[in-house]
Amino acid sequence: MKILISADMEGATGVTWPADVLPGTPQWERCRPLFTSDVNAAVLGFLDGGADEVLVNEAHSTMRNLLLERLDERAELLTGRHKALTMVEGVQRGDVDAIAFVGYHTGAGDEGVLAHTYLANSLTGVWLNGVRASEGLLNARVVAEYGVPVVLVTGDDLTCEDALGYAPEAHKVAVKDHVSRYAAVCRTPARTAADIRAAAKEATALAGRYEPVPGGPYTLELECDAAHLSAAATVVPGVALSGERRVSFTSDTMYEGIRTFKAVTTIVSAAVEEQYG
Repeated sequence: MKILISADMEGATGVTWPADVLPGTPQWERCRPLFTSDVNAAVLGFLDGGADEVLVNEAHSTMRNLLLERLDERAELLTGRHKALTMVEGVQRGDVDAIAFVGYHTGAGDEGVLAHTYLANSLTGVWLNGVRASEGLLNARVVAEYGVPVVLVTGDDLTCEDALGYAPEAHKVAVKDHVSRYAAVCRTPARTAADIRAAAKEATALAGRYEPVPGGPYTLELECDAAHLSAAATVVPGVALSGERRVSFTSDTMYEGIRTFKAVTTIVSAAVEEQYG
């Protein structure tokens, strides 16, 4: 049995502030062990539950944040950027029996600690077939095309609520309770590690590939915080203006959809000016 862990950082234990997740800052260095602790707890839990393999895919920013030397030696770490399926890279190999979303967060425009969708700012909302979408929802739709269930979600309490919409049967662990976008009531690392490990062990029972779910076509709509950003995004083939500061595109599959989404967010990010956005 092989488990894939998609590991993001904003939803990790103790993380509440932009500097906590920005590579190179002293706060990021301080929070890397906390992030690694959450991921390692999930690894240990899945192994406790009978998994034979655990592959951890780095999914935050530069995708070089986790401390490999602190992971259980039985796990493997996929680290670095420029991967075909970014946050859920590895699911397309056909040998994954379940996936866990560790350190996840709510989407752009929603309440939640460090809430955003792919870009830390610039996007004020993302919708998938008319439903406001977090990264969790988008990634859940991608892995469904490969018949892989989401069995565990960790993050703040609102992230766990969000997961009820895209992975109702998955085990959820809140490592902190949302107060504002930059504040939370946090559990200690010892407590969250124990909670995540216990939940991952139970979640292993949900593993097992099923018949892939096509589900398309998928229409993704993105709202930017400035008109020049949405205009810039239309350079991507198939992407068109759909409203004031909005663009949209339709894909037959979520594989195509998430790749186009990544291209759009890359263009939008590149069009942001330092002072004026």
